Amino acid sequence: MKQKHLFAALLLAATPLAQAATDSMDEVVVTATRTERTLSETLAHTTVITRKDIENSQVTDVPTLLRSLAGVEIYQSGGIGKQSSLFMRGTNSSHTLVLLDGVRINSATTGATAIDQLMLDQVERIEVVRGNVSSLYGSDAIGGVIQIFTRRGQGEPTFNAQAGSGSYRTRKLSAGYGGKTETAAFNFQASRFITSGYSALNQTIYPNANPDNDGYANTSLSGNWRKSMATNHAVSLSAFDSRGEVKYDNAYGTATEVNISKTRTGKLAVTLEDRFSQYWLSALTRSRGTDELNTLTDGVSISHLKTVNDQWNWQNTVTLDETNTIMVASESQQQRLESDQAYALTERKISSLVTAYTARTETQQLQVNRRQDRYSDFGLANTWLFAYGLQLNPGWRATYSNGTAFKVPTFNDMHAPAGWGANPDLLPEDAHNREWGLHYKDQTQQIDIAYFNNQISNLIAADSSWVMQNIGHARIKGTELAYKSQQGATLWTAAMTWQDPRNELTGALLPKRAKKFGNIGFFNQAERLRWGAELQYSGRREETNGTVLSSYSLFNLTARYDLGKRTDVSLRVDNLFNKNYVAAYGYNIPGRTLFLGLNYH
Repeated sequence: MKQKHLFAALLLAATPLAQAATDSMDEVVVTATRTERTLSETLAHTTVITRKDIENSQVTDVPTLLRSLAGVEIYQSGGIGKQSSLFMRGTNSSHTLVLLDGVRINSATTGATAIDQLMLDQVERIEVVRGNVSSLYGSDAIGGVIQIFTRRGQGEPTFNAQAGSGSYRTRKLSAGYGGKTETAAFNFQASRFITSGYSALNQTIYPNANPDNDGYANTSLSGNWRKSMATNHAVSLSAFDSRGEVKYDNAYGTATEVNISKTRTGKLAVTLEDRFSQYWLSALTRSRGTDELNTLTDGVSISHLKTVNDQWNWQNTVTLDETNTIMVASESQQQRLESDQAYALTERKISSLVTAYTARTETQQLQVNRRQDRYSDFGLANTWLFAYGLQLNPGWRATYSNGTAFKVPTFNDMHAPAGWGANPDLLPEDAHNREWGLHYKDQTQQIDIAYFNNQISNLIAADSSWVMQNIGHARIKGTELAYKSQQGATLWTAAMTWQDPRNELTGALLPKRAKKFGNIGFFNQAERLRWGAELQYSGRREETNGTVLSSYSLFNLTARYDLGKRTDVSLRVDNLFNKNYVAAYGYNIPGRTLFLGLNYH
């Protein structure tokens, strides 16, 4: 109870402060409409995380960074690199579409994206759009879309490097070079992360688990190159490759068993950009996204799965005038599975057509989307969105949206080997979401409040015979609050979510999701020293086995000291008070951790 009162008090203390704008308050974003819009023109509740935000956070991986956002929960089975589930607005872990520079990198077998294998050294910015966005992106965007952009060349070509060390024998090295010339922009990054970790499974619950440390190693590479060929024409190339080696415990194995997962997540893309007139911008992209998992026990491979997403995307944006824009996109995707298991079908093809219209006046905004997806293995899926915004006064803006979304059944659901309960007659999971929002922005602060009501039908689950069926229904209602403000050298941030994610058939809460959770941050810049404190809170959650996990709050510290000549030293302390808590049933937590870094920008 004291934790709840403390969090509420800090939230109330943070909210009324009047402070100066930060870099990300009116960023140009593309994910919410697939065209360039400022954040203040975006009708969906959208958050932008800039490169500066990433560096100031001093965290290593994408899941840790996303934990601080309103509407986003991360369920992780152990430390960095271990399997992570992302619950956005209370939806399932496969109900959020994750894009890497616009490319799908998800698994065809599970439907989820291995966000736990994405290191922040390679990331320029992240755009998080909440709510149904299938009308722009197709399957999986029931809870929202997270688009991760790898680092781009900006300014005079420069070198960057980082080195760090911390608890559990954690070490990190990264280096890169990038910038702009008169006709080209480029950036190349490489990083290596290693930790010996700790024993992930709790042996009092799983006594057969191997008690040794479960380490993790990751090597990541990324590259971007863009060349202007003429005034209105350009070509760009981008590549990304992340290779991880995860040591994990088997709850039902033996105490001497060694289990390792080798992962590979990657993408390649080439884009031709042509401005045929001042009104017509065309972009043609050919891309490939991959997700690969090889599981070994005592050095012997027991499973190999590789998803390849090949896609063509031709997007045309026509600006009718200063206030009206039409976007039309044609997409063709081939999703292919390579496996040592006997799947009944290992390939599906999708053709899609997207149209979107946006308009604005001095006081009103409108967005209308329509999309049709045709799948080779089950047929059509149609989605739409209507969104409206009204400027109430110079500071406050009201928004409303109404839209549909869907999630295609995975290869495990429809085409898995005999005896696994697959059902080739499954229908897509469907969702209908309504959202009401209030947004405030001035020169000093930004407030976003959103109420959402999402109904999801045809949820896929196993019946009494362990065969997959469309038998589930869920209703998820909730309110999000996001706040950001700065006065002089002091920055406050706050994010809080109240939600009620329920199974409509039983009335029970959906598992692993808290009814309330949030984050508050305080940061201060004093000449060469920047320091900050962060309070994370999660309410009670219920596991699939009925176990109720208690609420908890964690206190983290960050500090960065400028040494001059583009060099600084940084320190991050997580779980400062070494609190014992349970984030995921049956899994240990790391306790207090420290990481010290030396950075050259």
